[in-house]
Amino acid sequence: MSASPSGLTSDDPATVAPSDGRKSIGDESLAPQSTRIMGRASYFLAWFGGCVSIGTFAMGSSVVGTLNLIQATLAIAIGCFVIGIALALNGAAGYKYGIPFMVQARSAFGFAGTRLPGLVRAVPAIVWYGFQSWIGAAALNMVSATLFGFDNLVFYFITFQLLQIALSVTGFQGIKWLENLGSGFILLSLVYMFVATIQRYGDELSANLLTMEGSWGMPFWGATMLFLGIYSTMMLNVSDYSREHKTGSGPGLLTTLYAMSILPCTLFMGLIGFMVSEATGTADPIQVFANAVDNTPLLMTTLLFIAFAQVTTNVLNNVVPPTYVLMDIFKLKFPVATVIVGLLAFATFPWKLVQPGSAEGLQLFVQTYSAFLGPIFAILVVDYYVIRRRTLDIDKLYDASGPYRGVNAAALIATAVGIVAALLFSAVSWYASLIPAGLTYFLLMKHWPACQRFNQ
Repeated sequence: MSASPSGLTSDDPATVAPSDGRKSIGDESLAPQSTRIMGRASYFLAWFGGCVSIGTFAMGSSVVGTLNLIQATLAIAIGCFVIGIALALNGAAGYKYGIPFMVQARSAFGFAGTRLPGLVRAVPAIVWYGFQSWIGAAALNMVSATLFGFDNLVFYFITFQLLQIALSVTGFQGIKWLENLGSGFILLSLVYMFVATIQRYGDELSANLLTMEGSWGMPFWGATMLFLGIYSTMMLNVSDYSREHKTGSGPGLLTTLYAMSILPCTLFMGLIGFMVSEATGTADPIQVFANAVDNTPLLMTTLLFIAFAQVTTNVLNNVVPPTYVLMDIFKLKFPVATVIVGLLAFATFPWKLVQPGSAEGLQLFVQTYSAFLGPIFAILVVDYYVIRRRTLDIDKLYDASGPYRGVNAAALIATAVGIVAALLFSAVSWYASLIPAGLTYFLLMKHWPACQRFNQ
């Protein structure tokens, strides 16, 4: 039994992170969580509201012609449970000990070495923060122009971003209520869009999607993995969120919470994209709804959904990770770090990223950072379950001069091996990198003398 920096024992999660008490607005730190504010229902709704990605529409569109409606539905459901398992696996350390991702990674990468996984998670988050803020502002601007005749995208972008920064400063207290209350609007909007799609294109859908044979082979199983990239970043820093969940949920229940919170939005959005693309030949359902000038309520609902979804996704998935990275590297307070992250999102020049000519560069950026995600995930899982056997010494994780000081070369080498495997099999890069990276890390940690101090 070892004592944590807060004086609590590290072998009992209930004492490290009690489930009662209150947390002040913006009161976040890298120390073992002292107060958890999300019960099962609240945690479920936080993931429900935070997992909305406009890219899921495109995922559904991409399986048109290869799967029928039943196959597409099953493929999405299976994929969600795969993601649920991965989130439960890598979030276990944060849930048990109340530690964030940047602290969890120290046992595998070392204090200095955590800069690599930190940057791999933070840089894409900031880029997507700016990109999604611009999309949300554009949706609000279209609503404003349609209903009130006021058209000023720059005004809405600056206002939209400042609003998100203000929400982010409140920390998980603000995030909790935003996600919990926003989930209802998101669900109702998706149901309305889903029903409107069936009403508008019902004849074409029944003639094609229900009668086609489809495939139960590789196209089907490949479809279960299509949207993995959307959640692969969250799989790295899931401990940032699991440390906020009150104790008492076992691995099976956690897997179910993750999978079932992700499933509704993913299913609705994936099937809407699937049906719209099949019926119209247009892969972008947003464009289809935006052109539905004869249905103003549908247009307004769609645009407001787009705007609101950017907020719920940004504050949970694109603000928290880089904020904790800045707190770790530069020893900043949470509110200060969130403001800096919000200002850095301006510096990504999202108005350039949305240009047609930028699409190829953005795609290359996504492919490049995605090659890092699988290896780092594999290393963290192997480190916690195989090397540490689910037992961490909290004192050592906070001792910069202890055995985890500096950089663990084994983690860097294993990451490089995983990246090579990912690039060789780019179509399934995340999966292809898991075994090479995990196995390399295990062998080096067990047999390379230079890594022995990290085995403590």
